[in-house]
Amino acid sequence: MISHFKDYLPLFEKAWSSQSSSLYTLANPARGQCSVTAIILQEYCGGSIKKTRINDAWHYYNWINGKRVDLTCSQFQLLPQYTDTPSSLEEAWSDTNQEQVEYLRQAIQKAKKEPTR
Repeated sequence: MISHFKDYLPLFEKAWSSQSSSLYTLANPARGQCSVTAIILQEYCGGSIKKTRINDAWHYYNWINGKRVDLTCSQFQLLPQYTDTPSSLEEAWSDTNQEQVEYLRQAIQKAKKEPTR
């Protein structure tokens, strides 16, 4: 059983693929996974979704128990200068699609059932 939201990071790292983001690479698996990850993590942990503009795009992440939770920050060489702009589930959905969300949802469920090493 998962007792803390940070315990989800290894599950997401195992589950991310080109099926959850077209920007995925083996060298940078978190790339492009922000919106789909924020959606799924909110399903598990509640909280809200925030965003920060990076160059010409929005970067989505979670706000849980008054703390920023960005499971995809490893995609950046330098941490973003977070603005913690309020966002929504609907906005995060506008950056992904049903197939990517459903794939990641199922991959996380599968990863939760696998023994840890």
